[in-house]
Amino acid sequence: MANVYEFNGYIPVVHKSSFIHPNATVTGNVIIGKDVYIGPGAAIRGDWGQIIIEDGCNVQENCTIHMFPGTTVLLKEGAHIGHGAIIHGATIGKNVLVGMNSVIMDNVEVGDECIIGALTFVPAEMIIPKRKIVVGNPGKVVKDVSDAMIAWKTEGTKLYQQLPYECHSTLKACEPLERMPAFRPDQQDIYKTWASQKEKPVKKDEKQVKSSKKPSVKSSKKKK
Repeated sequence: MANVYEFNGYIPVVHKSSFIHPNATVTGNVIIGKDVYIGPGAAIRGDWGQIIIEDGCNVQENCTIHMFPGTTVLLKEGAHIGHGAIIHGATIGKNVLVGMNSVIMDNVEVGDECIIGALTFVPAEMIIPKRKIVVGNPGKVVKDVSDAMIAWKTEGTKLYQQLPYECHSTLKACEPLERMPAFRPDQQDIYKTWASQKEKPVKKDEKQVKSSKKPSVKSSKKKK
C-alpha cells in the first residue's frame, strides 16, 4: 500500500489508473490525474500549498515536489520529471522533460514541450518560452526543441504512461532467487537514448576522401 497521508484536513486525490509506489510518500493537498506514475523515494508534499499532477505525468525515483506557503505547483499533462529532480513552487508545461537531478525553483514557468537538461538549476522567477532547451547552472536557453526531439521525448513518456498499468498488474513483494533460472527472458530493446537517434557526424578524413573523388570529365574531342 502506498504511503498516502491526510494533513490538516486535506486528503490526496488519486485517480485509480495511476500508480504510487509503496516507497513514495504523498501528503495533503495533492491531486493526481490519470495514468500517472510516482516512483519509489518520491516525496510529494502538499502541506503548505497545493500540488496538481495532470494526466500522463511521471515523477520518477527520489524526486521532491514542494512549495512556499499558499503556492500551487502544477505539472501539466505529460510532464516527465527525471530521477532525483526537485520542483519547488514551479509550473511545468505540457509534455516537458525535466532531466535527472535538475532543480526548478519558485515561481518558474516552464513552457510546453521544453527540455530541461540533467543537472540544470533553473533560478526563481525564470519564465521559459515554449519549445526551448535549457541547460547549466544557472539555466540558460541554448536552442529550440526540434520536432524530432519532442517526438523522441513523447515516445519515452508513453512508456511511463503504460507503467502504472504494468505495476498494478505485475508488481508484488517477493523473496529473491538464490540462483539464476535456466530461462530468464531478455529485456526488450524498445527505446534508445537521444544521442543514438541523431545522425552520426561525418569524420574529417571521410570528408577529405569524398572531396578528393571528383567525377572524371571525358573530353569531347576525337583523337586524330
